[in-house]
Amino acid sequence: MIDIKAKFTKAIVRMPGKSIVEGLASTSIGKPDYDKALEQHQEYIKALQYCGLEVIILPADERYPDSTFVEDTALLTPDCAILTNPGAKSRTGEIAIIAETIADFYDSIETIEPPGTIEAGDIMMVGNDFYIGLSERTNKEGANQMIDILQRIGMNGFPIAMNEMLHLKSGLSYLENNCLVVAKEFLNEPRFQQFKQLEVSSEEAYAANSLWINDRVLVPKGFPNTKALIESAGYKTIVVDTSEFRKIDGGLSCLSLRF
Repeated sequence: MIDIKAKFTKAIVRMPGKSIVEGLASTSIGKPDYDKALEQHQEYIKALQYCGLEVIILPADERYPDSTFVEDTALLTPDCAILTNPGAKSRTGEIAIIAETIADFYDSIETIEPPGTIEAGDIMMVGNDFYIGLSERTNKEGANQMIDILQRIGMNGFPIAMNEMLHLKSGLSYLENNCLVVAKEFLNEPRFQQFKQLEVSSEEAYAANSLWINDRVLVPKGFPNTKALIESAGYKTIVVDTSEFRKIDGGLSCLSLRF
């Protein structure tokens, strides 16, 4: 594996709408508070800007309660953008509303077609390698289509079987420098043994979805052990409160498309 360090200059985010209270959730920790989610989203944008990103802020779309989780709608590579096909039927309309924005930045745009389904929360980029979780939202056909596209542009894709987590990046984050934050079922995944692993406890597994941006790592608020673990590996951290987004299965990476 060659570690090609990423460098981001831009991010796309979408404001949460009042309909966020109807977002998809696999847990029973309550519905998000809209006003609080809005405040947290503003702090998230400030954190992205602090990391040196130009942030393109899209308006809320009340038709799609989960549309603030823009990461799931596209994979942005240096060479092309790939529009996904979400496995959650209530989210399929989100592709059309992100496509126009993507077209402002990419000349080459590919799409994943049915019956393939894939959400980019299941895709972790490591240089030219992309690890694709086979989850309830991403099926083999969707992963195979994605791998075919990646191979055409000189990149690699590797399917990863999973059973517990909602998305691959619910339990993983790549911090560059061959370092991986890992939780739960991914600790023993053979393909991840090549990395230096920062093992997150089951109690703080949510914080495995931390986010490296240009030599800083965003860490969700309320997970001090994970924050200390990441800092012990030499990274500077920024704490961001995502409590309201957690209630509908959202994390730090979900809230933006970085490129």
